[in-house]
Amino acid sequence: MNKLGIIALMGLSLAACSPRQERLATGAGISALAGALIGGAATGTGGGALAGAAIGGVGGAVIADATRRRYHHRARCYYNSAGYRVCRR
Repeated sequence: MNKLGIIALMGLSLAACSPRQERLATGAGISALAGALIGGAATGTGGGALAGAAIGGVGGAVIADATRRRYHHRARCYYNSAGYRVCRR
């Protein structure tokens, strides 16, 4: 069963077409797996595992999208504590 989960997670991340979709799929897959384990252990039923997987999958996808890097094509500029302008890519 453990090998099947690992293979399914690898297939889920490989099915993505862009880096953003890959990040979302991997975050959702890992969080769904963790949610299923926690939900199943907490309730002792299959329904609890399914609910945990659904909640974990949605939460993982939202967090993965919220933490992605934005504006990677432009340099980000700010002023440091000494008053100098610093630009980074």
